[in-house]
This record gives sequence, C-alpha cells and structure tokens, in this order.
Amino acid sequence: MPITTDAGLAAELRLSVMRLRRRLANERHPDNELSLNQMAVLGCLFRNGALTIGELAAWERVQPPSMTRTVNCLQESGDVVRRPHETDGRQVVVELTDTGRARVLADRDRRDAWLARRLADLTPDERATLRAAAPIIEQLAQKD
Repeated sequence: MPITTDAGLAAELRLSVMRLRRRLANERHPDNELSLNQMAVLGCLFRNGALTIGELAAWERVQPPSMTRTVNCLQESGDVVRRPHETDGRQVVVELTDTGRARVLADRDRRDAWLARRLADLTPDERATLRAAAPIIEQLAQKD
C-alpha cells in the first residue's frame, strides 16, 4: 500500500532507518569490543579532527560527564589520546591515535562492503533513488 501522508512516511522511514542501523551494527567486526557509542565517538573524531570533551559531547548529543567516561575508556584502549588545549589551559583536546584510526577504517570498510553487496541486488533505478535520498536523509539527521 503506498504511503500517502507525511505521518505515514515518517513512520515508514523511522522503521526502515532503525532496521538498517541495527543491520549495519550487526556487521561490526567480531573482534571489535567497543560499544556503538564508543565507535560513534571515534567516527566523530575521524570526520572532524581533534575536539574538546564539550565539542564531542555536543556532536554526540550527550552530557560532558558521559563523554568524559567514554573518552576515558577509549584512552585506556589506546584509541584516543588527550593533549592540552592550545589556548585554554582548563581544557583538553581529544584526538585519534593510529590504533583508533585503523579501528574506524576497518569497521567502516566491513559495513560498507556489506551495504555495497546489498545495493548490488537493487535495480539501477532503485540505486538512483537512494543516491538522491542519501543527502536528504543526512539533512534530516542534522536537524535539531
């Protein structure tokens, strides 16, 4: 049955995105012991470069104390390091280590490969529709 209302589209899109997220989460490397939240922080640092705890918390929409705990775990695992802020001695900057960068890339490669295999099963028109929809979905994800 076609979706004819914005409310129906919202419900269908929510469900589809949640299922895809769950499916992609299942494609993580079996040796990756980090949580999805910890991997999200590594991904944020990979995309944005070094950030303060407050900036990371804002990006991930969590409170700074929660982010401090996450960063502590990531530092213990060797995935991030802290260094003094260049202009504000009260703050520290968190950045990826080579280990963290490698973990992000391996995780991304594995999940991208799974999704590419699934996309190959679609028709060219279906893939074109998804190409057009991807930036719109990203825009929705960035709105407050």
